[in-house]
Amino acid sequence: MAQSQAKWQAPVSADPELACPIAPVVDIVFSRWTTPILWALHEYGRQRFVELERRLSTITPKVLTQRLRQLERDGLVARTYHPEVPPRVEYEITELGASLGPLFAHLTEWAATHLGEVEQSRHTYDAARQTATR
Repeated sequence: MAQSQAKWQAPVSADPELACPIAPVVDIVFSRWTTPILWALHEYGRQRFVELERRLSTITPKVLTQRLRQLERDGLVARTYHPEVPPRVEYEITELGASLGPLFAHLTEWAATHLGEVEQSRHTYDAARQTATR
């Protein structure tokens, strides 16, 4: 256990935002809609905006546009404009974006193994809180 803890120790910082070395990654990758967009592009390949919109049926066009722009800015998604009539725009995951695959696979494994425990813990917590407020 001590060995695995050593891997997670970050340099001591007075600034709580700098204390966790993975905080910037979490901000980039786990923003709302980022993982579903990256998953869809990884799973189905290059897609037009309307195809992504159909796959992610509960996202609004405005939010999808914003997230795609941010992902393009971060280098995780590439946008290709085809100057034809009507104009065509396609999006695809970049090599940098695809490099997140092992991270997502590990998180999927963790979820399959531990989400039941999380649900049980929530149930226990909620039941104890409900009893305490009576």
